[in-house]
Amino acid sequence: MSRAFVFPGQGSQAVGMGAELSAAFPAAREVFEEVDDALGQRLSKLMFEGPESDLTLTENAQPAIMATSLAVVRVLEREGALSLVEKADLVAGHSLGEYSALAAVGSLSLADTARVLKRRGQAMQEAVPVGEGAMAALLGLDLEAATAVAEEAAQGEVCAPANDNAPGQVVISGAKAAVERAIELAAAKGARRSILLPVSAPFHCALMAPAADAMAAALAEIVIQPPRLALVANVTASAVEEPEEVRALLIQQVTGMVRWRESVLYMKSRGIGTLVELGAGKVLSGLTRRIDRDLDSLNAGTPAEIETLIKSL
Repeated sequence: MSRAFVFPGQGSQAVGMGAELSAAFPAAREVFEEVDDALGQRLSKLMFEGPESDLTLTENAQPAIMATSLAVVRVLEREGALSLVEKADLVAGHSLGEYSALAAVGSLSLADTARVLKRRGQAMQEAVPVGEGAMAALLGLDLEAATAVAEEAAQGEVCAPANDNAPGQVVISGAKAAVERAIELAAAKGARRSILLPVSAPFHCALMAPAADAMAAALAEIVIQPPRLALVANVTASAVEEPEEVRALLIQQVTGMVRWRESVLYMKSRGIGTLVELGAGKVLSGLTRRIDRDLDSLNAGTPAEIETLIKSL
């Protein structure tokens, strides 16, 4: 059975992220310095030391999560003498993680990825005034049931599934009042629990249309090379390699649903037996276990985990 490398999305950030990698590996330090230079900002200092309130701002969290993932990639390549392309058949990333995945397989340069993610974070934040949008996790409902709840709650406002993460874990997004109505309705449809998420904007729904326009402009200015491994795209849950298709899907992804559950099952259908999560946290590994217990999941985000992964590969 072959493997895929997967890259985490927003919510995986934490103060201290990358600090241990930076201290242990010159290759990781290089990545953080390159990202700082590309942004004209000491993002690494914010990552290592906080404050958390600044790190969780979307425009900082997105490039920070990417930088940590790419630091791990650089260490695997430099210290472990491993080629990602030789050790896997596919890559995928959750939301902003798609950019990390594309940078990891040479489709985007590190500097362009940092700058475009900073812009993506700003554009998403600017699209909807703070307090007007919301997101909620509906636990215990499948996609069909969650979609029905969102449609009933909408009442002329935007309310739709944003992330189909795993069986029984669907995130909805939209106007705050509509999402609050959905939370009330969900219990009647059998939801085990519904949780309002601590996010600053309603990602992956139609309210993000202004951000999609901003990303179309930003992505038009950067070079996208053919990825050295095919990317399993969020919005199609299937593999893509053609640069202009990659560009179009990254724009669609701003308003489109992250089809993560289907993406993982697609990877399994392509013969993938192990998903290796590179970067901060273990969110995707937890989802992998919920999606299909036959799939193995590995993590590499700390020096110890990287050393273990190098031995296992």
